[in-house]
Amino acid sequence: MRIAIVGAGISGLVVARLLHERHDITVFEAADYAGGHANTIRVDTPNETHHVDTGFIVFNDRNYPQFERLLGKLGVPWQPSTMSFSVSDGRGDFEYSGASPNGLFAKRSHLLTPWFHRMVSDLARFNRAARELLGGGGDGRDGGGPSLGEWLERQRFSRPFIERLIVPQASAVWSADPRQMWSFPARFLAEFFDHHGMLGFRGRPRWRVVAGGSARYVEALSAPFAARIRLRSPVRAMRRDDRGVVVSPHRGEPEHFDQVVLATHSDQALALLEDASPLERSVLSAIPYQINEAVLHTDVRMLPRRRRAWASWNYHWQPEPGERATVTYHMNRLQSLHAEREFCVTLNRTEAIDPDRMLRRIAYAHPVYTADGVAAQKRFAELSGRDRIHFCGAYWGWGFHEDGVRSALRVAEHFGARL
Repeated sequence: MRIAIVGAGISGLVVARLLHERHDITVFEAADYAGGHANTIRVDTPNETHHVDTGFIVFNDRNYPQFERLLGKLGVPWQPSTMSFSVSDGRGDFEYSGASPNGLFAKRSHLLTPWFHRMVSDLARFNRAARELLGGGGDGRDGGGPSLGEWLERQRFSRPFIERLIVPQASAVWSADPRQMWSFPARFLAEFFDHHGMLGFRGRPRWRVVAGGSARYVEALSAPFAARIRLRSPVRAMRRDDRGVVVSPHRGEPEHFDQVVLATHSDQALALLEDASPLERSVLSAIPYQINEAVLHTDVRMLPRRRRAWASWNYHWQPEPGERATVTYHMNRLQSLHAEREFCVTLNRTEAIDPDRMLRRIAYAHPVYTADGVAAQKRFAELSGRDRIHFCGAYWGWGFHEDGVRSALRVAEHFGARL
């Protein structure tokens, strides 16, 4: 069977790996590299060379079973990572890190600030209330129940807790507009936090990174079919006919395939389908994406003012939040880089970074979750593989690497292939 796979991110590559021995596959990728968010940048300094991740960075031993299984089969090693979270206003007037008591009270005057203590104590109450929300029945993926904003107001959490703790955490996790968090499904968030051990202070998962950067697993995964990957080959459109599916690249003649796997983002998939069915339009349009600009740099001003407040993830708090999540990942901590410089990846604060310290600018897109989108995820079986088009991507789950792998495995099983 002749199969086109559009998109060489984690989902497309896993499908290709499982199908390449028994089918004639062609992988179309618009970018000049395979891997999607698994994008490792080589940085050469006068005395050192480092491989720094900029998109996909961490995974853990609890929530990434299929991805870890994949790494094991590929023989790709991983190493421990340190996960911690801070919030800072960038001026030093307000900042804290959850990594330790020293970091929590990085600004010593917070020891005597009542609203700060209320903010911290509200976290324990939030954890209890979230567990009660989950215990009330239903499924976080059905799109029902209150929005996060409604639920937080109903529970009477303090404004500092909402604006300076829980919304920054949620915004950072999904690289989402902090204002959009008000309409985010509360049960969906509580379920995610519960799965990731975030509703307690013990028994949390152990975080890891791919040794040498995430590009190492991409190389191992794609090696057997590398000749079948067409880089810099964006697809313009596709449509079904009596013979199969016609795929029209931006450059070159249209080609016929028996089946097509759309391993792109949901909005990209819909834009490519010239003959999209009402069902395809309804489901795919319910899960939009938004662009976030990531900058790899060495400007330590993007980290909290006080070094004791530095964390792995550092959220930039603003009294009037913008339209995008603003967070800086401290890559030295996350990847255990023993470097003479501090390597950072900052989302959506490009204008504040010293241009002389910028190493690379990259645009990444992340799914935007709403009640309609969460409900649409349940319709995967109605949609994928019904008319020669198969859909996979992280947007079918929480939006992370494990979800990309899982969706790829579902598509591969349609062709009788398993990991």
